[in-house]
This record gives sequence, structure tokens and C-alpha cells, in this order.
Amino acid sequence: MSEQHTPRSLIVTFYGAYGRAAPGPVPVAELVRLLAPVGVDAPSVRSSVSRLKRRGLLVPGRTEAGAAGYALSPDAGQLLEDGDRRIYGPSPARATGGWVLAVFSVPEAERHKRHVLRSRLAGLGFGTAAPGVWIAPAHLYEETRHTLERLQLASYVDLFRGEHLGYAPTAEAVARWWDLSSLAKQHEAFLDRHEPVLRSWEARGDTPPAPEEAYRDHLLALDSWRRLPYADPGLPAALLPSDWPGARSAAVFAALDEWLREAGARFVHPA
Repeated sequence: MSEQHTPRSLIVTFYGAYGRAAPGPVPVAELVRLLAPVGVDAPSVRSSVSRLKRRGLLVPGRTEAGAAGYALSPDAGQLLEDGDRRIYGPSPARATGGWVLAVFSVPEAERHKRHVLRSRLAGLGFGTAAPGVWIAPAHLYEETRHTLERLQLASYVDLFRGEHLGYAPTAEAVARWWDLSSLAKQHEAFLDRHEPVLRSWEARGDTPPAPEEAYRDHLLALDSWRRLPYADPGLPAALLPSDWPGARSAAVFAALDEWLREAGARFVHPA
């Protein structure tokens, strides 16, 4: 198993893709069965579930048959719903529309919240224009506002819309505000892992996907992909290098999701 595909990450990815459709808590025995195809053994499932429970992401419960199981907490469910817009939505890259700026000030007595704010803005895809000045494409405004309000951080932040008027060309400025080389490497790593998988499925033509194999390849692709739309905020194409791999990686994920999701669900919920 790669460092990226940790048991905890794969369990969260499972709940995001399939577990939310369950009528109640997912039995522990089922979690063990469903994580086995991606290389997670039973002790790792149980220890990872315990950690996710301590973090408030999973809550224990009983199935109708009385078996022990786990469901998403309300907060975790909201996080996954918020993530759907990024993970499955159309890529906003590539259209212009200005910028949103976030400027925050945190009293010294609450300085621990500075780290929280920086982490949240970075997690939303903001780059750093200057100390205390964070910048993102304008299409992230609504999500940013919603996230800061949900986390009760809005009172520390002022948001602005604007245009870049110089002095450096905007493409040069963008290369300072974001680590484009690192982002490109993340897209390329996704393509290296999952584009051959897509080509293999395409080569099978009209042969129906085998449920367990489809489930495995879909869950691994989603686990690799789901962080990328947050790291890459969807910068306009005109401001990116001509060989930017982001659009290609998004297309590969979308094709795998369309190709494999339904067949994977048949493994999760066998007839």
C-alpha cells in the first residue's frame, strides 16, 4: 500500500463514495470485507475506525440485526457534502473572473486560531500573495465564505474581490503565489498511477466490469484524486504553463468514476 492510501484515508473515501448510501451504520465485518480489496487487513480497519471515532468523524451504532457498526457523524457528513462540489463538479479552471482576497487579523490572546485559519485557507486552495494576504480565483468566494462561517472563523477575516493590475505580469505573480511545480507533480503522480488503469478498462470494450475489480480501482482512484481539487484551485489556463497536466488528470478521474462507480456499488451491495 502506498503512503497515500492509508487505512484511515481509504475508510473516509469509502464512506464518501458508498457508505453514505447505507441505511444505517456499516457493520465492522462489512468494513473489513470492503477494505480487503484495497489491501487493508482487519486489525488495520479496526484501529483506524477507532481513531476516526476519536476524531469525531465516525459514530458507533447498531444495525437492525444488532451488529456493531459505524456511521458518519453529522459534521463528517457535512464535510463530505462540501467536498462533493470540488471532487465531482466541473473544473472551474480555465475561466477568468478576477480574484478573491482573504486578509485576517487574530488577537494575540487567540493566536492559536492563526494556524487554523492558515490551514483552512491553504486547504481551500488559496495562495499567499503577501504575509497575511491570501488569494484565490474568484470562483472560490462562496465556498470560502461558507467554510469560514461553518468553522466560526468569519469574524477574523475580511474578504475582497479584485483584479491584478501589476506590476509583474499576472502569470509571473501566480507562479509566486502558488507552487505550480509541486501541483504539476501531484497531477502527474495521479496520471502515472491511474491513467494506465483507465486505458486497461477501455481496452476491454463492452465487457461488463467485474464488481470487485471495479470497486478496487474506483476506490483507489478516488482516494488519490480527492485532495487534488483542493490543492489546485482551478487557475485560468492562460496563467498556467502550456503543458499543464491538470485538465488531463481531471478527465482521467471523471472517466474512471463514470466507468467504475456503478459496478463498484454492486460489490458493496451485492444482490
